[in-house]
Amino acid sequence: GFCPRGEGGRFIEEHRSYIGGSVPVNVDGGLKAKGHPIGATGVSMTYEIVKQLRGDAGERQVPGASVGLTHNVGGIGQYCFVQVLTRE
Repeated sequence: GFCPRGEGGRFIEEHRSYIGGSVPVNVDGGLKAKGHPIGATGVSMTYEIVKQLRGDAGERQVPGASVGLTHNVGGIGQYCFVQVLTRE
């Protein structure tokens, strides 16, 4: 996991999931911040990861980003997609 069992609260309080933290997560605000564009959610997540890996994410850029992961569930769990993208 991202942190030891029982340390999740501290992990969040210390902003370790933010840009500059040890495990940046949803640095673009996530899908709800985009209005949850049904049907385009996977494309939206992939686009953000590609921008991060290219170093084109502007103020949201994660320094040294070299690996990105997306996870998307469709319907009521009928579809589950995971992508791992790298700079290589």
